[in-house]
Amino acid sequence: MTADPHAGPAAGPATADLAVVGAGPAGLAAAGTAAALGLGVVLLDAGERVGGQIHRHPAPEELPRAARPLVRRLRGVRHRPAHHVWTVVPDGDSWLLHCVAGPDETAATVRARAVLLATGAYERHLPFPGWTLPGVVGAGGAQAMLKSGRVLPGRRVVVAGSGPLLLAVATTLATAGARVPAVVEAAGYTAYARHAGTLARNPGKLAEAAHHGSGLLRHSTRLLTRHAVTAAHGTARVEAVTVARVDRDWRPVPGTGRRVPCDALAVGHGLVPQLELATGLGCLVRRTADGTPALAVDAEQRTSVPGVWAAGETCGIGGVGLARTEGELAALSIARALSPARVVTGGDRRRAAALTRRRARLRAFADAMAAAHRPGPGWTAWLDDGTEVCRCEEVTADRIREAVTTLGARDARTVKLLTRAGMGWCQGRMCGQAVARLAGEDPAPDRRPLSCPVPLSHLAQPPGAA
Repeated sequence: MTADPHAGPAAGPATADLAVVGAGPAGLAAAGTAAALGLGVVLLDAGERVGGQIHRHPAPEELPRAARPLVRRLRGVRHRPAHHVWTVVPDGDSWLLHCVAGPDETAATVRARAVLLATGAYERHLPFPGWTLPGVVGAGGAQAMLKSGRVLPGRRVVVAGSGPLLLAVATTLATAGARVPAVVEAAGYTAYARHAGTLARNPGKLAEAAHHGSGLLRHSTRLLTRHAVTAAHGTARVEAVTVARVDRDWRPVPGTGRRVPCDALAVGHGLVPQLELATGLGCLVRRTADGTPALAVDAEQRTSVPGVWAAGETCGIGGVGLARTEGELAALSIARALSPARVVTGGDRRRAAALTRRRARLRAFADAMAAAHRPGPGWTAWLDDGTEVCRCEEVTADRIREAVTTLGARDARTVKLLTRAGMGWCQGRMCGQAVARLAGEDPAPDRRPLSCPVPLSHLAQPPGAA
């Protein structure tokens, strides 16, 4: 059966050789490759349409050109859109994936012999005074608004934070008609000079940067490196931001702050791998070059849990090319594991070797990128006492500092127990990184028994039941 990327949720359980969780570039590449190798594949995704965040599109007929080859390869794949996988549990020699499906939040279960996690990432948010004002949105969120709804966050938009996503967001917004007076980058691009060999082996990345740079020049957008937005100002909506020069530790340099008028701020400090399903299974994690946890995988994308593979941003932020490469590699490995009698041809070996080389090259660039844009410890100096760090529970910076300096908290968990930071609706996805840094530790991997909100009626059936 040819996959219908826009079909509604399927009724009843499904069985498959392979269940792929996530329909971004990694998941699409893995599902298509595995199906071509003869495996029965179910592709589960929380979104209504395939493509993930990078290929987000407003209507089925407007699938981005870059994603079309991946979708064409889904022949035979059973796609289950609007399926939020909330837990994965072992059941004999297979896995049960429990889902919340569709707008009616019905229960759905998939049984598979192997699981590939391609759950992507979410934005890292570092708070600052005024970040809760209307008109302040995530950098990726601004891009999603434009891609899915053709809506600009404002007419005069400052883009700020750190990471290469900022350049793409600024170019996209300016092309769509927004005035982008500045891209405010807290890191310095000179850090890439330490990785000259890696840059030389990835000329496509340099061409991409040049494309965005020329776009900024064409729209008269200033690129301010070693600068940060340290405050947003306004009443009913953001009206201006303070931009200050920062040192190498991201501490504001006194006397350098100036106001920039705007009616929107798109701000983001990189991406964080989404790991709830993986950590719930007990998969081992590693620290990336920017200090965030990511899944540890071997040369064939296998996690530490037998029968579970991973690919894409789940394994560390690296972009669409790396995600597709890892997805294909994982599919080849899964096919060998599930069909040991399958004859491995010379073409198979050459394909795997080429993918392995490409992954090493792209992963090296990803590591260089992460190191260059790693948040400096001095960003906490942006926070005044009244800055809300946890928006859901309205926990301010002074309460967290009091928990650390006066009440003896030495980790994010203790801060959470003393202040309720991270106990709100988002369960720490927005504030978790910031709370950990204020507590003086590296952010821990997300560990949650449920990866998304689940109706109580779903929990009445034991997770191991078919």
